[in-house]
Amino acid sequence: MNEDIRIHSWPCSYYLDTSKQWISGKLSLTPTSIRFTADGSGELLVDSRLSGISEIKKESSHLIFSSLTVREKDTKHWFSSLHPNRNVVFNVLEHFWREQLFSGAGAPPSDPGKGRELVGMLEGSQKRLEDTAKVLHCQGEQFDNIMRGLHKIEGDMDVADRLLTELESPSWWPFSIKLWKTPLEAKPKETPAAPDPKTQEGILLRIPVIITHRTDSNAKPGKLTLLPSALEIQDCNSQLLHRFESRDVDDIRVHTPYEISIRQRFIGKPDHSFRLLSARMPEVIPILEMQFSKKMQFLEDALGFAGAGKSPQADLGTSIWQAATGMLGGALNPGSPAGSREGMDKEQQQQQQKVSQEEAKELRQV
Repeated sequence: MNEDIRIHSWPCSYYLDTSKQWISGKLSLTPTSIRFTADGSGELLVDSRLSGISEIKKESSHLIFSSLTVREKDTKHWFSSLHPNRNVVFNVLEHFWREQLFSGAGAPPSDPGKGRELVGMLEGSQKRLEDTAKVLHCQGEQFDNIMRGLHKIEGDMDVADRLLTELESPSWWPFSIKLWKTPLEAKPKETPAAPDPKTQEGILLRIPVIITHRTDSNAKPGKLTLLPSALEIQDCNSQLLHRFESRDVDDIRVHTPYEISIRQRFIGKPDHSFRLLSARMPEVIPILEMQFSKKMQFLEDALGFAGAGKSPQADLGTSIWQAATGMLGGALNPGSPAGSREGMDKEQQQQQQKVSQEEAKELRQV
């Protein structure tokens, strides 16, 4: 497992508690850890695994300077003077930290203390949800009582209106005016709007990403949605920022296994370009490679990682590119074994199970 690949690095200052001073250097992020290396000496002062971090928080040192703190068990690391700014570094670190916790990669085999803490958090959340459900149920009953009261009031108003109309009629007129009233014209029913075909399109994959638009240095959290005929980029509030139709995508550059950029060119006006960073990007790249094979461009860092044949997420025997290509190739060609390659022996090829027609059909639907 290649854990030394550097996803991102930022110039900053680190507060060294032993000497009570700030030391300039670089804060680096790898798939499994956060590291700080001092300038000049190149000494590694911080090497914290993402699975062992309990909190990442924005704070202020000396009540003035904006800082970023990383808590690891009983140790608290302070980072300040972050470039380009603190929000960008916080968004990226928090994204990879949360994805590491959700995936469970790199966690120790048994950690009863953290397990009990997570179970306690889940029990507290469940109790709050139960209390909220009870309150909503009571409010629903109150609304039902209010609606019944309104219906009764409306019925009483109809009776009062009929009696008043009869009282206002002339004494010599034996019939009520109600008899001569024409029924109210029925309002034409509004025809329902035709459903948008875009909303009915199936979703292939949706992942959380850190978005950088054009040359903007403010990286913000959002979502990337892969559709059969388009790519959609949304912000953290699920508001659509841009939709790339498949025919509109001019090129997709793979900078690292975790970072890509998507561009649509225009003549006479700026291009639409988005740079996306995500811990789950290795799941997306094989699908993009199948949809946009002629528009994909792997840069130097991505090619080096793919050639190493190692996965950054877990101790897998093959690279994520070969595994994903083999799985998808098996789905499209059910007659051939999934993930077969030229150097495989004939006995190993015979031992592999072939994908049936029903399984291939199910995979295409997924």
